[in-house]
Amino acid sequence: MHISFRRRLQPKPPPPPLHEDPGLQPERTSLAWGRTLLTMLTVSALFLRWMPYHGAIVGALVALALITALGIWTTQRRRYMRSASGVKSGRIQADATSIFWLGASVVVLGALGLYTVIFLPITD
Repeated sequence: MHISFRRRLQPKPPPPPLHEDPGLQPERTSLAWGRTLLTMLTVSALFLRWMPYHGAIVGALVALALITALGIWTTQRRRYMRSASGVKSGRIQADATSIFWLGASVVVLGALGLYTVIFLPITD
């Protein structure tokens, strides 16, 4: 008679998901931030076209748009991980700091862009 001392380990079944697709909401949020990043890069390239007509002030616009894009890019992974863990735990909080700074950046870009177009003379 042979006695086996090896214990058969049965893997635990995964816990049921909180909803149909737990990765869907963080993925949509990540894609939205990615589109915003792409928009800021596009805006900075469009501002470069103003450089011959409005001079060095456009450099500030380009720099602000690029800094905003860099800020989005550097915080993207942290934002995604926080959102994914929030879905898993059932408690998601908006990233109010990132949203505030993005909004402030867009308002400043808009104000500086309007100032540049309306009040600065066009140089040839």
